[in-house]
Amino acid sequence: MRFRNGSALVVLLWLAALFSLSRYGAWVKERGNEVDIYQKQFLDLHQRLLVAKNENKRRSHELSAVLNELKHVVVERRNTTQNYTEEDVKWKPLNLSSRLSLPLLNLYFYLPHLLEQEDSLQPNIIFTQGRTGVSLVMGIPTVKRSKESYLMGTLNSLFYEMSAEEKNDCLVIVFVAEINVQFVNAIAETIIHAFPHEVQSGMIEVISPPPAYYPDFSNIKETFGDSKERVRWRTKQNLDYSFLMLYAQPKGTFYIQLEDDIIAKPGYFQSIKDVAVQQTSDDWLILEFSQLGFIGKLFKAKDVPLIAEFFLMFYKDKPIDWLLDHLLWVKVCNPEKDAKHCSRQKDNLRIRYRPSLFQHVGTHSSLEGKIQNLKDKDFGKQVLHKSHLNPPATVTTSLKVYQQYTLEKAYKGMDCFWALSPVAGDYILFSFTKPLQIEGYLFRSGNVEHPGDKIINTSVEVLLAEKANLPKDFLGNRSTSSNQTEDGYLKIGMFVNGVAEGIIPPSLGKILAIRLSILSESQVWALLSEIYIRIRK
Repeated sequence: MRFRNGSALVVLLWLAALFSLSRYGAWVKERGNEVDIYQKQFLDLHQRLLVAKNENKRRSHELSAVLNELKHVVVERRNTTQNYTEEDVKWKPLNLSSRLSLPLLNLYFYLPHLLEQEDSLQPNIIFTQGRTGVSLVMGIPTVKRSKESYLMGTLNSLFYEMSAEEKNDCLVIVFVAEINVQFVNAIAETIIHAFPHEVQSGMIEVISPPPAYYPDFSNIKETFGDSKERVRWRTKQNLDYSFLMLYAQPKGTFYIQLEDDIIAKPGYFQSIKDVAVQQTSDDWLILEFSQLGFIGKLFKAKDVPLIAEFFLMFYKDKPIDWLLDHLLWVKVCNPEKDAKHCSRQKDNLRIRYRPSLFQHVGTHSSLEGKIQNLKDKDFGKQVLHKSHLNPPATVTTSLKVYQQYTLEKAYKGMDCFWALSPVAGDYILFSFTKPLQIEGYLFRSGNVEHPGDKIINTSVEVLLAEKANLPKDFLGNRSTSSNQTEDGYLKIGMFVNGVAEGIIPPSLGKILAIRLSILSESQVWALLSEIYIRIRK
């Protein structure tokens, strides 16, 4: 017969009491003069039984409370890993701030050196506005390259055609995977200078790892015929990816892994959104938007802890893309089936999107001395300019045109306009064949192949056909006199981050010409990839 611990104690005590009573009777007959002594012992034993019974009841209540608490924890954990409902699958911001965080994973089993220092998992946050609840988080790790940095070109390409709405629904995390404080701060300052609006709005964050995060790489085992330096490079890369993914995980609904030497296809954000929404099942683990390495791999945020932990289990053994494939094999492949069956099963977890949305453009690898000319064949030919039907005009410029990239072709939508570095006083002029009522304008500089060739510190000016009742606070000024040029043009706008766009008030009347006036010298070439002048109907 089995007894619970508390119940067994009570039963044994009661048996002891019965035994004591039987003996008590015998003793009464033999030793009548000791009745009072044994009666006192019996009463004392009875009192102890009552105490034991009450203690057993109290511990039973405590055990029930603990079990209820465990059930509550299990239910909460199940809710964090259960399948999305139909509502969850929709592309919308979710509050995931309470999801798993870095310290809750078993990182210390795989990285025991982290126990040596308290803040070994605390990221150095260079700047952030604390944005969370977005649909898409983009992770971009970057390191110091000896030859050339591609980071600014990558960021330019990602932001190039994003709408204001898309910028409000995403977060770009630049992970500077270096412990040199001066280098990290230099990258941050460059980003702040190039993208002040994106930084201020909270769209971009810059973080770096604490020095204690990295283990001693001197004793790494060489495998697969790779040199010690290459093994160290790929091992550190695995750690960098994992740190970035775990930091980004609670900030959005989806996480996409990018690199610092890529360009993006126009409309990539909307394409990612459409593909994610169209998935009828929640069984997928990866949506692939590039066939190269670890570029353009999209994960559900709720799956990121599992994926990152798998990487950390084997971070010293294989490159990241190999580990990702092994994870798929572990989840769905049957060792008793052939390779074709395994491949079909993995295709249910890894869904490939074509054409690719990201192209690798870096030539000099982050591994010292390595030249990498990898190209995604599914990316296709990139659109370098946008054409529009503009009103008849004579176009002139003081800029020195590069090869066949003339202003005339750009205005007609045949090609982009490309010129050597501007200086103060240079201009681009569109003189209309007759006065026109202009509704608005758009001038976009740079393109995905040359995102850095932007027009900066340049004003948009119009020449009015007649004097007009100029609106107060035009361009945000109390009076319009400061917006008048010496030759009679009116300043109506400025290039911001390579783009000038605006509406022209009807009160200005008809317009004879639009001029782009360059106010300062530029270190880069000027490339106009889009010219759009809208006539008021």
